[in-house]
Amino acid sequence: MSNCWRLVSKLLALSLLTCQPHPIPFINFPARQPSFSLYLFPKKFPCMRKKLIALLCGLLPLLAAEAQNDYSNYQQQTNRIQALSKQYPQLASVKSIARTAGNKDAWMITIGAGNTTSKPAIAIVGGVEGNHLLGTELAIGFAEDLLKGSNTDSIKALLSKTTFYVFPNMSPDATEQYFAKLKYERQGNATSTDDDRDGKNDEDGYDDLDGNGKITWIRVESPLGDYKLHPDDPRVLIKTDASKGEKGKYLLLAEGIDNDKDNQFNEDGEGGVWFNKNFTYKHPSFTQGAGEFAVSEKETRALADQLFDLFNVYALISFSSNNNLSTPIAYSAPAASQRIVAGYQEADAKANTLVSDLYNKITGMKEAPKTTAAGGDFLSWGYYHYARYSYSTPGWFVPKVKPDTAKKEKALSVEDPTANYLRWAAQQGITNTFTEWKPVQHPDFAGRTVEAGGLDPFVLINPPFKLVPDIVKKHTDFVLKLAAYQPELDILNVKTEKVGNGLTRITLDVANKGILASHTKLGERSYWIKRIQVKVNTGGNQSVISGRKNQLLNSLEGLSSQQLTWLVKGTGKITIEAGSPTTGIVKTDINL
Repeated sequence: MSNCWRLVSKLLALSLLTCQPHPIPFINFPARQPSFSLYLFPKKFPCMRKKLIALLCGLLPLLAAEAQNDYSNYQQQTNRIQALSKQYPQLASVKSIARTAGNKDAWMITIGAGNTTSKPAIAIVGGVEGNHLLGTELAIGFAEDLLKGSNTDSIKALLSKTTFYVFPNMSPDATEQYFAKLKYERQGNATSTDDDRDGKNDEDGYDDLDGNGKITWIRVESPLGDYKLHPDDPRVLIKTDASKGEKGKYLLLAEGIDNDKDNQFNEDGEGGVWFNKNFTYKHPSFTQGAGEFAVSEKETRALADQLFDLFNVYALISFSSNNNLSTPIAYSAPAASQRIVAGYQEADAKANTLVSDLYNKITGMKEAPKTTAAGGDFLSWGYYHYARYSYSTPGWFVPKVKPDTAKKEKALSVEDPTANYLRWAAQQGITNTFTEWKPVQHPDFAGRTVEAGGLDPFVLINPPFKLVPDIVKKHTDFVLKLAAYQPELDILNVKTEKVGNGLTRITLDVANKGILASHTKLGERSYWIKRIQVKVNTGGNQSVISGRKNQLLNSLEGLSSQQLTWLVKGTGKITIEAGSPTTGIVKTDINL
């Protein structure tokens, strides 16, 4: 029993010893914790009764936190999100930007002080891939940790000049499959689709052949098989290499049967359109999960529309298998110079490297597997079509395991993620993540040896939940450090010079004190992104004789400045203002 629950027990025992108890229903405690009727002081002790109620109410957040020992389902996520706006009404607001085909809300949390749209902003997106539950925990956990520290001077200062938009779960239909009666890795939402284009929707899904409530694999003995047993771990199957003359012994298929008898297995089941394949950059049309056309889904369109309305967003951070934080995207001059740009611009690639170094230093994720975005993905859309700094990470990976010399283990002779995971899990004392192979009857392979088993769903990409709090803390630290890199304008080196005839020459530098440029190089080309506007606000007897009264600066590189000068006629005070949504606005008063 946890310390909080021990305290509650002592309080209840005190009430029982002190006075006659009155059992009344009071709190719906989390299902995973012990359940009991709460005894309160009778009405003839109102003061003590109120104190006990107040104390227990104060313990509720702690009890809820301690109750969580697994990933949050949709309702738990919703409760956590709504609690933030109630607990921090001056800093956090919550709204739904869409209802999915599965009738679930895609939530948005806005965190900041004062006028949030007037400050540079970072957007954080979880649930980019439906089987990546960690991404949602990272997004919600960031919001919770940020607001939890909002009474500290450092966070107060941060929220006074930076806004955070958090979209915790953009795949709520898919992530809920983790908690369903039948557990399997699902990417698509609840939109009904015809993935095999045979005129029928969702007719060939998974089948739980061994009845254990989760979809793993089936292996079928066959002389035509292209899989063989791993030489170091017979639980694992690896692909054969025909170029080396290797012969396989098994066919390896996802657990299920050929329901529609088209010689394909589980190719058209529930789980329609994938959020991370439904965006506009290189949309992989006519492939499973891509949707009938780009941005076809309510949640995809809602997020894109919301972000396009948020002109102050200068960077996106998303959590998915796409990863340009552990290993930055390299600059390729031919790709970057194509008419339809297919590669990062050189300055943006350098910024990616800079941010990647920061990320790896804080999180220790440098050795995470390299990935290449496949198209239609949110990471690519964020840079190529939204024209902002766009970063993505899975947040965790199974570390490459060294042999346990005490057990006389040898290094794996064939590298394989499943074999590596099983060794890592054994060293960590993690159990119940592998289903032992056992024979099953299969209607499509009558009279042949068929076994169901293999690695359980979700475990390769989602860490054991006990590791999640530390992962959330590291990624929160990273986001806060990244926010310190944001573009930030200042007006420096202001000089005035009387030149006669009531004229004053004004010279100053508009500077970007931030490490990141005010706009990406692609952002400089976009008509949708607002530039840095510099305005000279004059009074009735004042006029600008030379220099533009209102002018636009295309961008400012990090730690750079641009000198401007004007010749102004008149006396008194004028105000010069400079800013854009992604940099914030600064003003200075000048006496002529």
